[in-house]
Amino acid sequence: MTAMTPGSNVPLPAARVSVDVAAPVRLDVSGLLLTADGKVRSDADFIFYNQPSGPGVAYRSGGGAAPDAITVDTAAVPPDIEKIVVTASPDAAGQTFQGIEPTATIRDADGGAVLATFTPPSLASETALVVVEIYRRNGQWKARAVGQGYANGLAGIATDFGVTVEEPAQPAAAPAPQQAAPPSPQAAPPMPAAPPAQPAAPAPPAPGAGKINLDKGRVSLRKNETVSLVKGGAPLLSRVQMGLGWEPAYRGKDIDLDASVIAYGPQRNAVDACYFGKLSILKGAIKHSGDNLTGEGGGDDEVITVDLGRIPQEVTGLVFTVNSFSGQKFTEVAKAYCRLIDPVTGEELVRFDLTSAEPQTGVLMAKLIRQYSGEWDMTALGDFVKARTVKNMMDPGARAL
Repeated sequence: MTAMTPGSNVPLPAARVSVDVAAPVRLDVSGLLLTADGKVRSDADFIFYNQPSGPGVAYRSGGGAAPDAITVDTAAVPPDIEKIVVTASPDAAGQTFQGIEPTATIRDADGGAVLATFTPPSLASETALVVVEIYRRNGQWKARAVGQGYANGLAGIATDFGVTVEEPAQPAAAPAPQQAAPPSPQAAPPMPAAPPAQPAAPAPPAPGAGKINLDKGRVSLRKNETVSLVKGGAPLLSRVQMGLGWEPAYRGKDIDLDASVIAYGPQRNAVDACYFGKLSILKGAIKHSGDNLTGEGGGDDEVITVDLGRIPQEVTGLVFTVNSFSGQKFTEVAKAYCRLIDPVTGEELVRFDLTSAEPQTGVLMAKLIRQYSGEWDMTALGDFVKARTVKNMMDPGARAL
């Protein structure tokens, strides 16, 4: 069994697979058959509780006692269909996924063996989610972990993929099952309350709620908060610099902290690490500025440059860490921060300041995760661990992905 991370994929050894999606609350699960242009051919390609079957794809209700599931018979999928996306939304109108992240389990539909699982990381204002996709590539079928959220409910997903969604008034006027084949009931569960739920969710909850982008300029992150490295809906840049800085606390003695970045594969396997002892990895795609032995001086103490466009496909996550090689604890450190910089303009894009410290020798500062679309998301971590070297940071970094 494979535990997948966002953007990772696994080959499917079985011709018939089922994807069930479970969460602490009841979910509505559906599947969409998409052509090469990423759209359905017609509303008949939207498979859900009131339209439970289509060519090669079927919906199975768990009846509230078990998860709903989408089963895909790859041999029966029409040749013009390139992927089937499996979506989920909370059954309760307007409920978000914050704190109830779902888990998708991909099984051999005939034998029942678990092939892979996927739990999307920290969700917040999302009221609907593309969880996984089953897709055809060079004649072979694979599964990819997606985890793309929508703040406008199942209707937002349906519209994105070309399903006709009518105004919410129609479901109220047509409750009978015979009326359910048209598009309006497809969006009926989430549509009434989803839009008003959006503005409230990202900012007020506890730190870490919501994903933001760079459309409004520089972003200051809180712990566990995520920023999408896009601006105006387009990839922002292919190269970024992560600057890390610190100062000795209370005029204390020099502190030798070391910044590093650990590259991980789709199974959270450490691929390589860039640090003071290895200043360049992945054929120069990631480079380290060199060791600062004291923390003295203004500005960034150590800088790591990442050429996102050259990161190999087998690397799906990067974790930026700082550890105290000299053994002093972070309670003896002041003003520890990390910031993301545009290396061309020098503009600071994202900043994360540690507002408190713990008596440990290592800290996971931030992570960059490659999304299935190819874009990258940055999440502030601020998790303290007992680790004096980059080698000791590898297991905690893997757990943070």
